[in-house]
Amino acid sequence: MSDSGRQRQIVELLRDRPFASVRELQERLGVSAATVRRDIDRIDEAGEARKVYGGISALDGASQAGIAYARPYDENRDLAVEAKRQIAAVAATMVRDGDAVIVHGGSTCFHLGVKLADRNIRLYTNSMPLAAYLSDHGHCSLTVAGGELHREPGIIHSLTQAAPFYASKFFLGAQGLNQEGVLESHPLLVRSIADLSLCSDQIVVLADSRKLSIHARNVALPLSRIGTLVTDDGLSDADARMLEDAGVMVRIASTSGAIP
Repeated sequence: MSDSGRQRQIVELLRDRPFASVRELQERLGVSAATVRRDIDRIDEAGEARKVYGGISALDGASQAGIAYARPYDENRDLAVEAKRQIAAVAATMVRDGDAVIVHGGSTCFHLGVKLADRNIRLYTNSMPLAAYLSDHGHCSLTVAGGELHREPGIIHSLTQAAPFYASKFFLGAQGLNQEGVLESHPLLVRSIADLSLCSDQIVVLADSRKLSIHARNVALPLSRIGTLVTDDGLSDADARMLEDAGVMVRIASTSGAIP
């Protein structure tokens, strides 16, 4: 198959899904990882899709209805990794020894949980990957949500049992974020966010700046409920003004490595 033929096939694949990894494309196209990466570079340069860590992503919000799809956890964790780590590092400075905190599912929250693993705190999570990590590597006091395991989006949730925990801060991620609030496509995430938001004094959203250009189907929390947003230095001036006008405190994590 020619270079242009492979690249057309990759672009066509992204019309039906939001992300494709290098490994998946290598297997699908029968070429080397280096060839796939060169194809991704050409597609990115042409503006037909976006090169991201670990693969290639459809342009944000691209779908027939103009609504972003929710990426599987295993795919989402490989996007904007450095920004997520820096956001998690800033968020960790908001936690004091002795605090009780809730850390929701999602890849940015996972990085926060890693930062808090050895802290003298009480941590409640419904994240299956984070609970497994803290079980093996953490020393903080850990409470895991009760209920059924939902392998996608990777959380434990009960439709009938309230969370037996109250926290000073509830840290959560977002599929998208705009003037309406925290946006999610997955109904279970909407339900769990709403439930856990009632169990804390302050709500802190961890979202890299890409999320402000993504529109998802459901409002999980209105903007008025958010106390603080921790994001990266790609935040636009217009979005910063929108958030501040809504009363949201904005903290910026520098992706160049310095933490404010």
